[in-house]
Amino acid sequence: MTPAAILALMEERLDHPERPLKSASRGDGDLNDLPSPTGRQLNQAAVLAPLILHDGPPRFLFTVRAEHLTQHAGQISFPGGRREPGETLPETALRETREEIGIAPEHVEILGCFDPYETVTAFQVTPFVGVVRPGYTVTPDQQEVSDVFETPFDFLMDAANHERHEREFRGQMRRFWAMPWKDRYIWGATAGMLRALHDRLFGDD
Repeated sequence: MTPAAILALMEERLDHPERPLKSASRGDGDLNDLPSPTGRQLNQAAVLAPLILHDGPPRFLFTVRAEHLTQHAGQISFPGGRREPGETLPETALRETREEIGIAPEHVEILGCFDPYETVTAFQVTPFVGVVRPGYTVTPDQQEVSDVFETPFDFLMDAANHERHEREFRGQMRRFWAMPWKDRYIWGATAGMLRALHDRLFGDD
């Protein structure tokens, strides 16, 4: 897709960043016929899906979490984290992006958000799509991020590249989305969010 076509589709189908629709949450149990646990307190979090539309084909930017982290070490993710008191969720996504990879908020135009994602670790993560404007620099925080890379939008939004994998988790086999790209293994919550974005943008086609 061309950058102009992507922007038009995002404007049409994403929720307003400050007024998201009350859409049903996606989650880690979607492919396992497991309802989300009820009655638990969910921590609010946000991630930014940085979309680069200049200087080459449209693509998303991802981080690789540092190996020494206690949770999700070495996994591929979007920059993001827990909402701090007094923040809006878009502010959380922008702050975390600055802290993790050094892209300042003035270089990001948030286009909108889509289906929140509920994790087994009791987070409700709201994903935002933001266009990264030219002139930015990437400076990963080595305490959190070991690498940064880009993957084509067209590859990620092609359902033929959305694979269903499984592995044992806490004594049970669990299925999850995966989108292997070259030597990168995009899976779990990040792949689940990408699948949700695909469904939001192309689900009626």
